[in-house]
Amino acid sequence: MENNANSNNNNNVEQIEYIKTLNAKIIPRKEHNMRRSDLSKHALDVLDRLADNGYQAYAVGGCVRDRLMGYHPKDFDVVTNATPEQVKNVFRNCRLIGRRFRLAHIHFGREIIEVATYRGHHKEQPPDGDAKNQNALSADSGQILRDNVFGTIEEDAARRDFTFNAMYFNAKTEEILDFADGLASIERKEIKMIGDLQTRFSEDPVRMLRAARFAVKLNMRIPDDMQKQIHQMGNSLANIPAARLFEETNKLFLSGYGASALDKLLELHLIFQLFPCLPSTLHDKSSKEYMVMRAMLENTDQRLINELRVTPAFLYATFLWYPLEELANKLQFESGMSQYDAMNIAGVETLSQQIKRIMIPKRFSSAIRDIWSLQYRLEKRTSKRPFVLLNHAKFRAGYDFLVLRGEVEGGKQQELAEWWHDFQHGDDSKRRKMLGPVKRRNRRPRSKSNKVKDAN
Repeated sequence: MENNANSNNNNNVEQIEYIKTLNAKIIPRKEHNMRRSDLSKHALDVLDRLADNGYQAYAVGGCVRDRLMGYHPKDFDVVTNATPEQVKNVFRNCRLIGRRFRLAHIHFGREIIEVATYRGHHKEQPPDGDAKNQNALSADSGQILRDNVFGTIEEDAARRDFTFNAMYFNAKTEEILDFADGLASIERKEIKMIGDLQTRFSEDPVRMLRAARFAVKLNMRIPDDMQKQIHQMGNSLANIPAARLFEETNKLFLSGYGASALDKLLELHLIFQLFPCLPSTLHDKSSKEYMVMRAMLENTDQRLINELRVTPAFLYATFLWYPLEELANKLQFESGMSQYDAMNIAGVETLSQQIKRIMIPKRFSSAIRDIWSLQYRLEKRTSKRPFVLLNHAKFRAGYDFLVLRGEVEGGKQQELAEWWHDFQHGDDSKRRKMLGPVKRRNRRPRSKSNKVKDAN
């Protein structure tokens, strides 16, 4: 532990020296394509009001990066030298949130402008008894546990993860402050970390997922040295709170480039850090596990393009289906229990293991179990069961998943999916003709004594 603490202190010294070398390159208005009009009305209102109250205020991060890359920004983050409490005093519609990161959210109906105070540099661990600032950095891993240390704009730039996120847009002058050659990174289409790779990934392992997400979202390259460091440090994602990984996973797979994100996470060996129960066969792109997951993500990407609704429940139901199926088959073989019981027990066990790594809210875990149980129930095509299932709240999701499996697995699943397609679109007469005969149980003949009792 002492060695780790010394290492963290050495990293602190290196970081302080690095900050001293940061000098913003001013990109004048005529040398870039970003204008005030690229910001939302409410983002401009926040920037102007902070400036009018004597504070520094810049649009920063993704909105600047995306505009310089030719995209139209959708989210607008603001950074300022005002503390969260000072921001709250300026805006009556402000709400302070967060414990690890103290932020101000300015509410304008459905639009929220996030305002962060310049982040400062973490000093070495304070002496025992200083409860207010204690445990900002983990002595064991160097991971940032709390981050309410405020500083200068230079320190804030040094604290940002990638160089293209350390560009600050001045809405008054329309100049951009580029502290870490972010524009050069954009022009090279290469993701570049600010500072030492090992230190920055130790501070926040989620930066590895962010690197993967930016690579597929912005069509940028991850340099070899960064890929090597990610391979070495991927298991540190186990230290990240499960609730935070749920949000990061949604950003990766439910933002319109999920299919590419799957391939990138496989390439970086990170998919198994998020889903430890996935089989190693996922590396084989001809395997049913990979093909079903990839097809689901391609469909999801297309739905997002068409502005249709998507849900994390379908994502997790697909990702975890084959681990569930394997466990259910094992339970059936070892204990002789029914398929239905085995699937129910396997479903509970699979989800309980997964939520240790990624927290899945109950409203989604309930839907996941419904999609799974429907795979068994859709096999029952006798009596009134198909009519009842058509009215099941999750029928469409369960049917869509069956179709997905049928397209990849073929055979029984494909035949079953086609049957349900015809059943849904048939009239009442056709549906009744499609139903199989009801299997009657063989009744034991009543004994002679029972017949006598009935007669009496």
